[in-house]
Amino acid sequence: MPEKITGAEALIRGLIAEDVDRVFGYPGGYIIPVFDRLYDYMDRINCVLTRHEQGAMHAAQGYARASHRTGVVIVTSGPAATNLITGLSDAMMDSTPLVVVTGQAPSDMLGTDAFQETDVMGITQPVTKWSYQIRHASEVNWAVARAFHIASTGRPGPVVLDFTKDAQNELTESGYEPCNFIRSYIPRPELNPADIKTLANLINHSRRPMILAGQGITISEAEEQLKALAEKADIPVAATLLGLSALPSDHRLFKGMLGMHGNFGPNINTNRADLIIAIGMRFDDRVTGVVEQYAPQATIAHIDIDEAEFNKNIHVDLKVHADARETLEALLPLVNKSSRAGWISAFDRHNAAEQRLVIDGATHGTDPSEPATMGETARIVSEAAAPGAILVTDVGQNQMLSARYFRFTAPRSIITSGGLGTMGFGLPAAIGAKMGAPEREVYLFTGDGGLQMTEQEFGTIMQYGTAVKIVLLNNNFLGNVRQWQSLFFKDRFSMTRMLNPDFKMLAASYGIEAIDVATRGELPEAVKKFVESERPMLLNVNIRETDMVFPMTPVGQPVDYIMINPTDIYNPE
Repeated sequence: MPEKITGAEALIRGLIAEDVDRVFGYPGGYIIPVFDRLYDYMDRINCVLTRHEQGAMHAAQGYARASHRTGVVIVTSGPAATNLITGLSDAMMDSTPLVVVTGQAPSDMLGTDAFQETDVMGITQPVTKWSYQIRHASEVNWAVARAFHIASTGRPGPVVLDFTKDAQNELTESGYEPCNFIRSYIPRPELNPADIKTLANLINHSRRPMILAGQGITISEAEEQLKALAEKADIPVAATLLGLSALPSDHRLFKGMLGMHGNFGPNINTNRADLIIAIGMRFDDRVTGVVEQYAPQATIAHIDIDEAEFNKNIHVDLKVHADARETLEALLPLVNKSSRAGWISAFDRHNAAEQRLVIDGATHGTDPSEPATMGETARIVSEAAAPGAILVTDVGQNQMLSARYFRFTAPRSIITSGGLGTMGFGLPAAIGAKMGAPEREVYLFTGDGGLQMTEQEFGTIMQYGTAVKIVLLNNNFLGNVRQWQSLFFKDRFSMTRMLNPDFKMLAASYGIEAIDVATRGELPEAVKKFVESERPMLLNVNIRETDMVFPMTPVGQPVDYIMINPTDIYNPE
């Protein structure tokens, strides 16, 4: 006879069958049966109590992206469920696999405005791959298996299971079977050999090809195939923000980051290339600039597992609807061994100009008594960090400067909120990243604005001793908004100056050691102590409030229109 177990027990056994070793969450009335059953499985599943449900979401995102596993979140109903929406939207835009379980009022109370009841299905369906309400215990095994299959396959994303309390308590038969097939859901489209031949022919006959590497490379674990293609065909590679670390920063063919605050070479040569090979990226507006003037000389080939991305923002000439790694493996034998030294030197020439006009000043100060710059802080921390360190960022100037100047030596080394741009993402995401990859150093770069949105997660660090290294770039402003106000709104700094707490005292109240850095002269010694510590630590760096992120392509301009300071535009001639 099959064993009879509760729906809550079936959920926990399903998680174990899916090899889940950690969940992030927050208990409450309508999810207590699940947490009660979880109590008996603490030797198999680590449960992380965050201080806010949004923190649980971002921590699960950081965990998923650092570990290449599906993140799991369990919370209660009502306000707990609505607190997940930012994280769900973020995970959906950045293709992060999550299975999220929310408690819900009993089935016979649905629609009655019961205490802490809310329409989780209606709210979450627009920002998830799939949402399902479990009203009977007999549905649990089916729903959990389906949820993990959908979340982790194809273009990954978040899934929500809304679990009524009566279904949690109701009995059902044990017996979990993983899901490997859903009719009408084709997560891995079949590769078309004709597309591969066409793409190989385009590469073999191009003079100025360029690869745009997106996060799809990382999701598909296609880093080695990308490197092999670039080296064989001698093609320069540029990355989106989320595509950084697909190639090591010091690889001779890696030419930098694309987009609004990207590098000179990739942005200028986007509009000089005769072939663009876009892999696992979505032509975001921050990458393209004004679309009518994007890559006018190029044939554009787009490789993506999500058919919805084709021609969504940029019209492409060749659509390759397939997995990135599978595509590159099929493409490699058909591509000729080539040398494109002249084309590659065009990137190097522009990037050398950027080094002289922007980078040297942003990363190397002269007066030791002045506040440090964001760029030099990122440079010094990166140089001191161990190989393979993971960069986690919040959103704003801290994000752009650290992404530009942190050096990546291994894949899966940047975790940031790319599509949604969620301030407050950084601290909980860094906690999750360290839990997902405990063998790697994790450095969070955050601003004083973003940190204060989720600073309660210092409590999670205190409870679990998670050795996250937090670099606070502190300028007492919402720095990115201030930059726009300065450049485009005549220095009208409306609602951007911040009165901040004593962050060192705040960290100390959670048992986290902190170092205050008032001037750049103090920075090297402070960074050395910061990096060598094996415990969580906060480095609170006093930053010039006027510090800005350059280069910059303003909204409404083509990608090769590049500001190098508030008044000057880069002239590539």
